[in-house]
Amino acid sequence: MSNSAQDPMHWGAPAPDFLRGLAEAQAEAAHTRKLPPVDKWNPPDCGDIDMRIAVDGTWFYLGTPIGRPALVRLFSTILKREPDGRYVLVTPVEKVGLKVEDAPFVAVRVDVEGGRLRFLTNVGDEIVAGADHPLRVEYRGQEPRPYVHVRGGLEARVSRAVFYELVAMAEERTSDTGRELGLWSDGVWFSLGSPDA
Repeated sequence: MSNSAQDPMHWGAPAPDFLRGLAEAQAEAAHTRKLPPVDKWNPPDCGDIDMRIAVDGTWFYLGTPIGRPALVRLFSTILKREPDGRYVLVTPVEKVGLKVEDAPFVAVRVDVEGGRLRFLTNVGDEIVAGADHPLRVEYRGQEPRPYVHVRGGLEARVSRAVFYELVAMAEERTSDTGRELGLWSDGVWFSLGSPDA
């Protein structure tokens, strides 16, 4: 296998169009200081590429971790979730599918500021849990899997350490379904589950 085939930036035949679209998206984001408007782009679908986001938030291309944080951040800004649940990287000129093993992002820090829970993700997004960014916990057996909505159907899995911080800060209250632990953020109550679970 050639070195170029092992290089995470070696895309094969579609590379020029996709990278040109990526450059256009980056230029637009830099100009407006906002995330690219991926929800407004509907370019041709060019199929899937050998890229995946592991459970721990590591991005891989051709089986190799992408080691440049700035490149991962750039890819994260053009990530979109389709109505059918498929994850794609989208630019003005094309879109390609990739595999996401759990959630595409990981919440690696939480800060409490004036009754608001502010999360930081592994790719640099900051979100405040609230009506627009709900915090939810699902259980797989006895194991809690907490998530916070980032944008456009994209979620961050809350890391175990951060979840323990949330549990330590949680209040207990009784509802029709029994006792539950939870937290307020931005005026919204988020349940973390039952302390008896």
